[in-house]
Amino acid sequence: MNGRERITVNHGRRTRREIVKTVLGGAAGLLLGAPARRLVAAPAQGAPAGARADVERLADDLFVVRVPGEANVVAHTGAGGTTLVDGASAGGSEALLLAIEDLPGSGPVETLFNTHWHPEQTGSNARLRAAGATVIAHENTRLWLTTDLTWPWNGRRFEPLPADARPTETFYSRGELPSGVQYGYIPDAAHTDGDLYVYFPEQDVLAVGDAVSGDGWPLVDWPTGGWIGGIVGGLERLQSLAGQQTRIVPGRGPVLARADLETQLEMYGTIQERLTRLLNTGRSPDEAVAERPAQEFEVQMGSSDEFVRRAFESLWAYLSPDA
Repeated sequence: MNGRERITVNHGRRTRREIVKTVLGGAAGLLLGAPARRLVAAPAQGAPAGARADVERLADDLFVVRVPGEANVVAHTGAGGTTLVDGASAGGSEALLLAIEDLPGSGPVETLFNTHWHPEQTGSNARLRAAGATVIAHENTRLWLTTDLTWPWNGRRFEPLPADARPTETFYSRGELPSGVQYGYIPDAAHTDGDLYVYFPEQDVLAVGDAVSGDGWPLVDWPTGGWIGGIVGGLERLQSLAGQQTRIVPGRGPVLARADLETQLEMYGTIQERLTRLLNTGRSPDEAVAERPAQEFEVQMGSSDEFVRRAFESLWAYLSPDA
């Protein structure tokens, strides 16, 4: 990667009709061995009033900041300013940015990455853009942030972000900041079709957003491209990027090791195979849930019903989009 990759936004790359088709008929990681945990069923609604962040130091200049009720945020401090991977929801932004100010070596936020379009990733966009920060996302993420979306399983609506809260810079494949921080697209669509990773080579830390989760069954956001096959493909891809000592920061839960990705890959691969067989024999989502294809993993992960339903729907959307 030679210098930051800058790509002019191509507004014609995906038509509105194609976006709507994806939403209506188109096509997220976790940690085994942990106590049963909740399904990550929706983006965070914001930190409670007065919430204080917990900070985990990964290196002298690299931290994981956790605000209660929010997704993990990775903060890199240095002479060139602070870089953030994700920015909390609008409700958690104040607590997050107060915590960032107190980090050793912290300066103005120069760069914010949106790992995907969900509100708990993009809630600080407007505030940091107004202060002069560059907001980087994959082009698909920018497109979703301009679109009126509704999740079909619960009716939750997401209105387009105002223009001054959208990413200022988008890319399609990969890039590098002047500081040496590298970033790239995860095209497998593990969580959405705009997932990205950010790699800090000096610290050997890979931040992956909700393409991987360490806290319960993930959300398979199939209306915006995520699918069970993308979870499997994304884990394979991230393993190829990670070394044996690389620390992986997921969207939720504790920092993981490469071996955790291997464990997850085996589990999700098994579930995908079972769901594909059910799809090919004409089963419905209700029938797929009733078959309990993730039953042996529930001791560690909790009830799999909602995950299985969304994962099966994602297969339907990817493999039988006209059904």
